[in-house]
Amino acid sequence: MTINTDIDYQTIANQLEGIETTRDRDRLTKLSLDYYHFSPILKAKLEDKRGELAVFPTTEAEVLQIARVCVENKIPLTVRGAGTGNYGQCIPLQGGIILDTSKMNQIISLEPGIAVVQPGVKMAAFDKQARAIGWELRMAPSTYRTASIGGFISGGSVGMGSVNYGQISDRGNLRRVRLVTMEAQPRVLELKGDEVSKVLHAYGTTGIITELEIPLAPAYPWQEAIVVFNDFMTAANFGQALSDSNGIVKKLVSIHAAPITRYFTALQDYLPEGKHCALLMVSKYDFAPFQDLVAEYQGEITYSNRAETVKGNSLLEFTWNHTTLHARSVDPNLTYLQTFYFTLDRLEKLYHQAGDEIMIHLEFLRSGDKAVPAGLQLVRYTTEARLNEIISNHEAQGAFIANPHVYTIEDGGNKQIDPHRVAFKRQVDPLGLLNPGKMRGFVEAE
Repeated sequence: MTINTDIDYQTIANQLEGIETTRDRDRLTKLSLDYYHFSPILKAKLEDKRGELAVFPTTEAEVLQIARVCVENKIPLTVRGAGTGNYGQCIPLQGGIILDTSKMNQIISLEPGIAVVQPGVKMAAFDKQARAIGWELRMAPSTYRTASIGGFISGGSVGMGSVNYGQISDRGNLRRVRLVTMEAQPRVLELKGDEVSKVLHAYGTTGIITELEIPLAPAYPWQEAIVVFNDFMTAANFGQALSDSNGIVKKLVSIHAAPITRYFTALQDYLPEGKHCALLMVSKYDFAPFQDLVAEYQGEITYSNRAETVKGNSLLEFTWNHTTLHARSVDPNLTYLQTFYFTLDRLEKLYHQAGDEIMIHLEFLRSGDKAVPAGLQLVRYTTEARLNEIISNHEAQGAFIANPHVYTIEDGGNKQIDPHRVAFKRQVDPLGLLNPGKMRGFVEAE
């Protein structure tokens, strides 16, 4: 990896004449960071990282021009969506140029079941147009109102809708991608089918995405609901039953153990003290059988409203990692983990071990042929050593931790280096200029 540290960035900006750039320090600070501070470990490691120049291309041709200048001058390049990630995905470890995709925001085509978009298209804005023809995104994070489609593909993995469609990496959830390489003569490549896995959750290390073809889901009139329970495991079993109910169309099944409910200040009218809750989105057409299921598990519906009539925050914005956001706004000493429990028996055992140190928050998602409980537990942080001990204890009992306290792709995911992805990076980014330091397999190979 050869990076030039002696760069006159004003000269570089002049070479990019015709493309919007900025060297304003306040803007660069904002464009250099994401929600890494959810992790006290990442906060210490990443809070001083900054880019030296930000660029705002609008076309693929401009991306090619930026890539060429970066390679000629051996400048690191970090691609940024909306910056709503939590692991430092878009934080430039070695400075250089930040490529902000927010102005590449065109919907190129939108048809029933399929769409082609530029990476900077905002998810909520896209859905507004897609619903006009009866379709919507298959899945979206809790940052749905601000997140970009390209950012979610590059740095995200699951969200609202995953109870039906699993993870973004599941076969079929991305159909095609165009990307620009970082070679001496940058090329435009198209990946289709299983080949798209090379860019999924790759933090922009394997090419600069300029176009995406994504499948869509039928749009339903969604009904939001809050259900409360006296017992947490009853709430968890209800979540599993709802997720497994093939005849009830749903989009969000989010379960929260008390006292997490205290952190949802805007929802306190619907969350009695000491109760555990489910935050849900189900089809209006299936609300009657949904009510029957609630009654079977002795729950109480305290809130119900049509999603499109909600003013202010939707229930989505209290789930997934927005739960962590709300909790940390009250107690900044809280952090979180990401856990696949796989079974309710394992969940129950770990729940009873948690004590006051860990508060269980579940999101149900489809894994293979079944729905599984995944945790985004809130953890009272004391030391890095204690957090690692908690992780080891979960893993020793058969749970899988996707560690949110590391910034490399491999260590935050399946803990394995993917030699095919490393080989692809060597092909499209031989100098290692794309988001350097984030792909451990490439760093070790070099």
